[in-house]
Amino acid sequence: MIRFIQADEVLAIRNEVLREGRLTLDECRFPGDQDEGSFHLGYFDGEQLACIASFHPKAYGEYKGKAYQLRGMATLEKYRGKGFGNQLVNFAIVYMRGQKVNYVWCNARKKAIRFYQNIGFEIISDEFEVPGIGPHHVLYLKIQ
Repeated sequence: MIRFIQADEVLAIRNEVLREGRLTLDECRFPGDQDEGSFHLGYFDGEQLACIASFHPKAYGEYKGKAYQLRGMATLEKYRGKGFGNQLVNFAIVYMRGQKVNYVWCNARKKAIRFYQNIGFEIISDEFEVPGIGPHHVLYLKIQ
């Protein structure tokens, strides 16, 4: 089941999956987590939060229109490969379409590029390094 959740609910999975448990929960907060218009989604397997993603209203570069940045997409290891992330992002796309959002973009880890491309995102940047995390590309998906 997919539900809208609070920013605090994503912190433990962000730390475990995206930061390998190296940070405090407070250090896993992103600028924009509490901004008006931001939303966070969780995929629950029963009562267990298995997959998360955060969406912040933010344009990219010269791209025009209403936009969101997808951040902090993460799935607990034991739930990977079950399609939870795909379902979560597609739920968000349908929701954003209803909010008249034009596009969504993200800074995707190189190892996650295929996941996003399978949903319909396209690479719009050269590879770049996020210090301490690794190689990334900017990806873009037109919603409407």
